[in-house]
Amino acid sequence: MMGLLIFRERLKNFYGKYDIYVIAVLKFILSFLIFYLLNQNIGSMPLLKNPVVPLVLALVCSFMPYGITAVIASVFMLMHLFSISAEIAVVTAIVLFLVGILYYGQQPGDSVLLLVTPLMFALKIPYVVPLVAGLACGVSAVIPVSCGICIYYVLLYVKQNTGLLTNGAQAEALQKYSQAVSIVINNKQMLVMITAFACSLVIVWVLHRMSFNYSWMAAVIMGMIAQVTVIFLGSMKIHVSLKIGELILGILASLLIVAVYQLFVFAVDYSRVEYVQYEDDEYYYYVKAVPKMMVTEPDVQVHKISSVKGNSRGSREKS
Repeated sequence: MMGLLIFRERLKNFYGKYDIYVIAVLKFILSFLIFYLLNQNIGSMPLLKNPVVPLVLALVCSFMPYGITAVIASVFMLMHLFSISAEIAVVTAIVLFLVGILYYGQQPGDSVLLLVTPLMFALKIPYVVPLVAGLACGVSAVIPVSCGICIYYVLLYVKQNTGLLTNGAQAEALQKYSQAVSIVINNKQMLVMITAFACSLVIVWVLHRMSFNYSWMAAVIMGMIAQVTVIFLGSMKIHVSLKIGELILGILASLLIVAVYQLFVFAVDYSRVEYVQYEDDEYYYYVKAVPKMMVTEPDVQVHKISSVKGNSRGSREKS
């Protein structure tokens, strides 16, 4: 544990010195992964599938706020969707527009959740999203997380039915839009995941704010239990089979990521809890103080031992 804390302090010191470059690199990696996965899954526009385009866009996004990155990624996705199905592109654009009006005017800082959620689904570790969002954000984070889930399932549908969407029989415009809306609304598996993630996020947010010992750990465990329970019950209800091995690996990887996050954000020592009481003219205050785990990096000094004295004594003995 001490080694991890020392490593954390070194990373914090490094980040304090080079935070501008670290943030830019992380934004570049996140943006490039998003554009790359979009090209791999629904890439149908030749211009955007050029490998140089994701690199250039990721480089631009590395210097932009997450809100601007979300807008660029949305336009990038909609252009691909429009080349496959104009109706699905329009419906997806309306959903994104409504989310932008209802949410990002008040909480623009959580725009990263809209980007990260589909990415985590693609990487098979989506269960980490409501856990970290519940610890780091507010209850309103349910909106971008749910929208991210919706985007993932729309992209999944498009990927699985590209040929049908591009070469399907001609139909009336109203019928096409009705079908596109039903894809978004009537996807039962998507609704199960939205419900599971929303329940997990709210539970984590409520529990981690409580003052009992190990509240963060309890919040993560209860949030994961709620998430898995809803997924199991929902899958049984809609008769969808689960990939148990993939689910277990995703859960273990998610818990590991959350443990690392907690180590860097909320590492405290509950063995040294203090309770403080004080008062002013109007109130009595009862405060629980939990000290953070703080370590100082060991100062290693190397002393060079010279052998000159011994050599000089040996030379006198010979003489």
